[in-house]
Amino acid sequence: MTVREQERGGGSGGREGRRGDRREGGREGRREGGREGRRDGDREGRQELPPQSPEEQARAICLRLLTGMPRTRRQLADALEKRGIPEEVSQEVLSRYEEVGLIDDAAFAGAWVESRHRGRGLARRALAQELRTKGVHATLVQEALEQLDSDQEEQTARELVERKLRSTRGLERDKRIRRLAGMLARKGYPEGMALRVVRRALEQEGAEGADEDADGLGYAGF
Repeated sequence: MTVREQERGGGSGGREGRRGDRREGGREGRREGGREGRRDGDREGRQELPPQSPEEQARAICLRLLTGMPRTRRQLADALEKRGIPEEVSQEVLSRYEEVGLIDDAAFAGAWVESRHRGRGLARRALAQELRTKGVHATLVQEALEQLDSDQEEQTARELVERKLRSTRGLERDKRIRRLAGMLARKGYPEGMALRVVRRALEQEGAEGADEDADGLGYAGF
């Protein structure tokens, strides 16, 4: 190969190398520029968002809490106070939510009584205590408890004892009475009702046992 051919070859390789460098450099530059541009845009977008006013914060907090489950006015007020919302702002927002029906302590109390009595077997005394701790006004508590009359309450107590009765077999009678009556007391049943229901359940159990024994003896004699 002549010197001239070598020079031509070298020149061509140099041109190709320079073109490749320019292409690679351009792509890298565009990538870096795109990433930097997006980061700058994100920062600018975040900076452009105006801070929320106390009213907006209060509304957002209440809506988030109410989305999960119903809440009383007192529960929401306590949540707003913990988050530093001024009291006057809190009261204004809560009053507005009551006007549009998003807060309804009477409906909350009624649903609470039905659910907790049906699901947990709680009596009126325990239900009243729970509602008071949630800030429900005494008048609304009383109205909600009117759903339960004494007959319904006693029927629920009997069902609770029947479910628990088997697990106490083998214990002394007095110990069974104390354990079963204590279970009812923890659920808010009056002492007199609890003892009456437990003793009746034990008497019925004893009568059924006697009948089974009699049937067995009769069969054996036959």
